[in-house]
Amino acid sequence: MATPTGRIVRTLSERGSLSAVQLARLTGLAKSTVSTALAELKRTEMVVETGTEQTSGAGRPATTLTLNPKAGTCIGVLIGQSELQVIVADVSHSVLWDKSVYLEPGYSEQTAAELVRELITEAYADQWQTPAGLLGVGIAVGAPVNPVNGQILRGGLPNLTGTDIRALLGQLFDVPIFADNESNCSAIAEMTWGAAQGFEDFIVYTLDLGVGGAIVSGGKVLRGIAGGAGEFGHVVIDPAGPVCRCGNRGCLEVYASFSGPLAEAQRHFGRKLRITDVVRMALAGDETCRRLIAQAGEAGGRGLGLIGSVFNPPLVVVSGRLATAGELLMTPLAESFERYSLVKREDVPENARTILRRSTFIDNGACMGAVGLVLRHHGRPLN
Repeated sequence: MATPTGRIVRTLSERGSLSAVQLARLTGLAKSTVSTALAELKRTEMVVETGTEQTSGAGRPATTLTLNPKAGTCIGVLIGQSELQVIVADVSHSVLWDKSVYLEPGYSEQTAAELVRELITEAYADQWQTPAGLLGVGIAVGAPVNPVNGQILRGGLPNLTGTDIRALLGQLFDVPIFADNESNCSAIAEMTWGAAQGFEDFIVYTLDLGVGGAIVSGGKVLRGIAGGAGEFGHVVIDPAGPVCRCGNRGCLEVYASFSGPLAEAQRHFGRKLRITDVVRMALAGDETCRRLIAQAGEAGGRGLGLIGSVFNPPLVVVSGRLATAGELLMTPLAESFERYSLVKREDVPENARTILRRSTFIDNGACMGAVGLVLRHHGRPLN
C-alpha cells in the first residue's frame, strides 16, 4: 500500500489541481492525515498552492493545490499509422511543447525511433526544463500492445507488428516507459481532463483511417489479458468480406474507417489529401466531402449499434480526426446508432439513454493520454 504522501502525489498527478477536501475524498484518507501530508509536501516544495476554488456553501473558498511544475516533466509519444507526435508536459498537467510529423504508412521502426529522438531533442531545446528532470515516457500506439512484453500486436500497424515498442524507445531514455493502445490512452485523457470527466463507465469510439476504441469500467481502462480489449474495428461482421489490414476478412474497420472515403476524395480532386483536408472542405460546403463524411457516420453508427448492444454504455466519446467534422459526422452517426442499437431512445427515460459526445482532445487526445500514463504511475511504486 502506498504511503499517504504517495497516494496524494499520485492523485494530484492524475487529476491536476485539487483542494484538501477533494484529496481526502479521492484518496480515502482522513482529513487530518491529508493535512499532515500536505504540510510536508509543501515544505519540500513538491506541492504548491494554485489559488482558491469557490465552495457551494457559505464558507470561505478552499485553497487548491497542484504538484510543483518544477518537479519534473514527462513525455507523451504517439506512434500512429501515418503520424508521429510528441508532447512534453509538467506534473501540473501543463503542456509545454507539442508537435506532430506526418509520414507514409509502412515506415520502419528505425524511422520511428529516429524521428522521436529528433522531436524530443527539439522539444527540450525550446524549454527551460532539461531531460535530466524527466520522470517517464508514455507511448500511445495505433495498435494493441501486449501489456506483458510491450510487443505491438496485429491490427493497426502491420509494419511494426512484433516490435517491442518499450525496448525500441528505451534506447533513448533511462526512465520508466509505459505503452498502450492509442484509444486506451485517449480514454485516460478524456476521463482526466476531457469529455468523460465524472463518468466511471464509458466507451471511446475512434473513427479515423482505422476504427478503434476503449472500454472504461469503474474508472479503469480494460485492456484484456493480451492488450486486445476494445479493438472494435476488428470485430468481424462479414467473414466473406474484403481483407482487413489485420489479416482477417470483413472487419468493421473495412466498412467504417475513412480510408476508403479518403481514397475516393483523392480520386475526385486529383491530389493527395489528409482527413483534415476533407473535413475542412466539407465545413466550407463542398458536397462531395460532406457526402463522404455522412456515409462514414452512417457506417460508423452501424458499428456503434453493435457495440451499444453489447455494453449499453452511459457515454460514448467519439474521437479521431473525423470527429473534427462536428455535426456533419455526429448527426448521421447518432441517427445510425439509434437505428441499429437494441435499446431505442423512446424505450427509456432520458437518464437511461446513451450520450454521444465528441472528444475534447481531437488533435492530441492519444498523446495527452500517453502523458497520463506517466502521471498515473507517478508517486506509486512500479510493478
